[in-house]
Amino acid sequence: MTTSYDYDLIVIGAGSGGVRAARVAGSYGARVALIESSRVGGTCVMRGCVPKKLLVYGAHYAHDLADMAGYGWSVKEAAFDWPALIAAKNRELERLETVYRSLLKTSRVTLIEGHGRLVDPFTVDVDGKRLTGEKILISVGGWPSMPAIPGIEHAITSNEALDLMILPRRIIIVGGGYIAVEFAGLFRAFGAEVTLVIRKDKILRGFDEDVRDALTAEMTRQGITILSETQIARIDKLADGSYRVRRTPGPDMDADLVMYATGRAPNTSGLGLEDVGVRVDASGAIPVDEWHTTNIPSIFAVGDVTGRVELTPVALNEGLNFAETQFNDNPRVMDYDLIPSAVFSHPTIGTVGLTEAQARARGPVRIFRSRFRPMRHTLSGREEQTLVKLVVDARTDRVLGCHMVGADAPEIIQGLAVALRCGATKAQFDATLGVHPTAAEEFVTMRQPVPEP
Repeated sequence: MTTSYDYDLIVIGAGSGGVRAARVAGSYGARVALIESSRVGGTCVMRGCVPKKLLVYGAHYAHDLADMAGYGWSVKEAAFDWPALIAAKNRELERLETVYRSLLKTSRVTLIEGHGRLVDPFTVDVDGKRLTGEKILISVGGWPSMPAIPGIEHAITSNEALDLMILPRRIIIVGGGYIAVEFAGLFRAFGAEVTLVIRKDKILRGFDEDVRDALTAEMTRQGITILSETQIARIDKLADGSYRVRRTPGPDMDADLVMYATGRAPNTSGLGLEDVGVRVDASGAIPVDEWHTTNIPSIFAVGDVTGRVELTPVALNEGLNFAETQFNDNPRVMDYDLIPSAVFSHPTIGTVGLTEAQARARGPVRIFRSRFRPMRHTLSGREEQTLVKLVVDARTDRVLGCHMVGADAPEIIQGLAVALRCGATKAQFDATLGVHPTAAEEFVTMRQPVPEP
């Protein structure tokens, strides 16, 4: 490694991908600087997966309390303290940030707090101080995006929703993706009146149609109002502090809070990319090759900023592969097939592999589907339904996709992702004994395919 630079590697952005790349490169002896203008941990740890799931856990207790009576339990005068939950969540984030800082120090990574901006292919300016690096890795992630409509300044995003100190009584959530449905479910469980506004006809574009329909039915059953094919024209703040939302079509709506979850954009503004000549696409994402290299040979990018697959495990693996390739003479590329994913809605979703529509576009398929009321709810009285689905290649018998809507779906799908990675066939699923009584056993007990339309 050359010594003509201040560092062998400068990483801009201390999110999942950046931290992993910095730590692994540092462990191989590279001189690494990690630049971060906000909190160490990035979107997932500080503004996304972790705090959101802590709130989701809290929301589930509302369902548990409602279900207890069917099992002979009674709790008198149960009360919920939203500020206490937010405070507890914040304490956990502070603990995690301390852990991240310690891990960086152990890996001999120099953490530099400030805003990094590219000056040339080997130089980064951090609030007036210039650093040089033989390689520069951009891992600044994404940021919530909102449309430019009148009154948009009155709306919040998922960033602010995680830090609310007052639980809204009425909330309008705009968007139909996983962030929107997750927040809709948790706010509803905490007792808020929730209206979900989506431009398209259904929630969760890109997911299997049965999954979309199943979650829609459950959200509606919970009392969430879903307004499809609807757009927001403007937001006005009223004298009492509430908000009036003008929509098309339909009458105006009033709410105590308006939240937008209409997508995220690469966080590339202010990085100096245009000055250095780093190519970006129309969305602001940085295109890279299989080795995470941009059009500038010394500059690389991983994670959400590349616009590939916006999932934390993907960013982590990309960061690992980058460090292995560049600093351990161990070339590794990312395989973007069969990436499992989850939606922490109410109930949860777990999915891996192809949707039915994707599989049918490739050739003939057999579909196995089961809908049932979970055993837990035979006594609780809850009407919630679980969906389990397999998509199978009719020519090879290989299982192409596994989908589930129901309790513990993400936990169950993780194991099935291993099976699909190994190329499991439906016959092998059939030959596997189920764990009884569980919902997971449905994946190995379905025998009759759904009749073809």
